[in-house]
Amino acid sequence: MILIEIQQYLSEQGRASLEQIALHFHMDEEALRGMLRHLVRKGRVRKLPLPEHCHGCTECRTECIEFYQSSC
Repeated sequence: MILIEIQQYLSEQGRASLEQIALHFHMDEEALRGMLRHLVRKGRVRKLPLPEHCHGCTECRTECIEFYQSSC
């Protein structure tokens, strides 16, 4: 059931970072990453490429810049 909720959340938001999704669902980022990988394999969610540079900052946590979006 949570997989459907994640997919619906991404569909409503357009795109969201791993951190945003984890906060919304009150979940651990690593557990959520596994669920997102499953949705990516199924073609329901896309993982967006990590940006090379984030506004000149070199200290961003991966969870802040790891973005996903719905494929539907």
